[in-house]
Amino acid sequence: VLLVDKPKEWTSFDVCGKLRPALAALLGKKNREVKVGHAGTLDPMATGLLIVCVGRGTKAVDAFMAMHKCYSGTLRLGEGTPSYDADTPVEQRAPWEHITDDDLLRARDGLVGEIQQLPPMYSAIKIGGQKLCDVARKGKELERQPRTVTVESFDLWRDAGEAQCVHFRVVCSKGTYIRSLAHDLGAALGSAAHLTALRREAIGQYSVEGAWDVRQLAQQL
Repeated sequence: VLLVDKPKEWTSFDVCGKLRPALAALLGKKNREVKVGHAGTLDPMATGLLIVCVGRGTKAVDAFMAMHKCYSGTLRLGEGTPSYDADTPVEQRAPWEHITDDDLLRARDGLVGEIQQLPPMYSAIKIGGQKLCDVARKGKELERQPRTVTVESFDLWRDAGEAQCVHFRVVCSKGTYIRSLAHDLGAALGSAAHLTALRREAIGQYSVEGAWDVRQLAQQL
């Protein structure tokens, strides 16, 4: 089991692909003979902890995925995007200047605990054999069912002079979409919001502080 700090713009699959040849060389095997998997996808724009499992360690993937996650990041008020993050252009603009810190906390309170969350269209979830993200890229939308997730904590704060940007720290269960949390917070405020930065700090007791840079790890193996 390897702890990796995923770089921005890399997919989780890219990380596994980078490590597989190095692991194969270390083990004296061909690339296709080395089983490598990760315990929980991170979007390309996100950084942070990715648990990579190798060989027999891949049997532990489900156990790692079931652990609660800790994320930090930033969202931008008054602007909505189809993907709920900065990977697609802003298509919705709404007033945000009136939103006070107390308003933020009241809206946040409705998103803490066991909640029903609607997955974003830009996700790998399949409905009727189709990936939602593939349908979304065609400009279409499918009906989705909300999922029960748990948000243990959702801390919010703003920096002086940057009222449109809200920083956050979230501890949540498996299956929680932080992009949806950002979107839903904007909606609860009577405005809009999208995710502009995201970092996974921890999975269960495993912290990104002890994680490898993927390029350095590939060289060390």
